[in-house]
Amino acid sequence: MPVRRSLTILLTSYLLASAGATADMTLPAPVTDADYRQIDPDRAALGQLLFYDPILSGNRNISCATCHHPRFGTGDGVSLSLGEGGVGLGPERRIDPDNPPEQRIPRNAPALFNLGAHEFTVMFHDGRLEADPTRPGGLRTPLDADMVAGFDSVLSAQTMFPVLSPDEMAGHYGENDVAKAVRLGRITGTGGAWDIIAGRVRAIPTYAGRFAAVDSEIAAGRPIDFTDISNVIADFMALEWRADESPFDAHLRQGTPLPQEAAKGMALFYGPAGCADCHSGPFQTDHAFHALAVPQFGPGKAARFEDHSRDVGRARVTGADVDLYRFRTPSLRNVALTAPYGHTGAFRTLEEMIAHHGAPLETYDLSQAVLPEPTAFGQRDSAELAHLASLTEARSAEPPALSPGDVAALVAFLQSLTDRAGADGRLGIPAAVPSRLPVDR
Repeated sequence: MPVRRSLTILLTSYLLASAGATADMTLPAPVTDADYRQIDPDRAALGQLLFYDPILSGNRNISCATCHHPRFGTGDGVSLSLGEGGVGLGPERRIDPDNPPEQRIPRNAPALFNLGAHEFTVMFHDGRLEADPTRPGGLRTPLDADMVAGFDSVLSAQTMFPVLSPDEMAGHYGENDVAKAVRLGRITGTGGAWDIIAGRVRAIPTYAGRFAAVDSEIAAGRPIDFTDISNVIADFMALEWRADESPFDAHLRQGTPLPQEAAKGMALFYGPAGCADCHSGPFQTDHAFHALAVPQFGPGKAARFEDHSRDVGRARVTGADVDLYRFRTPSLRNVALTAPYGHTGAFRTLEEMIAHHGAPLETYDLSQAVLPEPTAFGQRDSAELAHLASLTEARSAEPPALSPGDVAALVAFLQSLTDRAGADGRLGIPAAVPSRLPVDR
């Protein structure tokens, strides 16, 4: 949240908020059903099974839920996820001593709330997947011209890219058929990674029957394709984690008062604290990219052949210097449940994340991250830190002047964005999946 105000203005607004004055605030319009695409509940129920089924991973040991679990706010509760080569769930996940990972996942697992809303057309921290009607299948993706048609939405396409990542779900070099296809660059087409995964699903009678029940073409004999799997998983996510029944939503719809501390925070958020400059709209995101100097650590975002451990964010997608170290503004719905925060998960509390906006990068302490496995992770050298800091938008603004009371009020407001039912989900965790593989609980 870029900070653009003087201390005098801040204190004045704070006093007005304490008195219940909200006349200067411009709040978003209430969320309605029209903001979301309609979901067939039978398709969502099928997607639920596939979301929790490890059969989609190369070694049949990791599901979508391994890194996006409702117990951890649809994330995994750690700064940098541990996919292939890990055992366990959430902060208890550890390196498998018999099959250690080739590399740690370089970014924090993003939350999945409200991704079925029409306005979510850009995915991942760097926006490398986005709606683009000029591209094959209407999507701009890392596959570029090789991207296949058939995905119902950006969300559908997003759900299936992790299966191509050796560090997330595909597996280590040469150890399974999916990993081999990925390493050879065979993604689409017969014998490609997506076709191999679809073949696994086709071979399970329960899945074959469930798909035939929700798709007339499949019922008529068309084979289950990879995009069919992706589409129903997206339907499940859209239905399961719609989150628009928070106290804040009740305030917008019925005028239900927020608790006093949350009301103070709302006045700051939509007033002089400037949070809504970027966290705007009904879901508190402008869907744009900003440089906030979130501390860099871990393996960085690099191809296997690249010899560096940097993560330049959006610039890796666009190639433009202006996008160096810019990352997508996250939605703040259910944000109190999605710690740790930042694209590297650098901050374990909302208080730390708020305090970072405008704070000197050099003061960051790696102990603020949640890294349960012993690591050699550290910040970059002084020259890179200086470069990162120089490109940060907050550095061009007036230094922050948030008191501890201001931060507490902002946190109270952010907590008022929690929709507990939306966080828990509507279908929940299935008792079992058709592959009969273990389900993460």
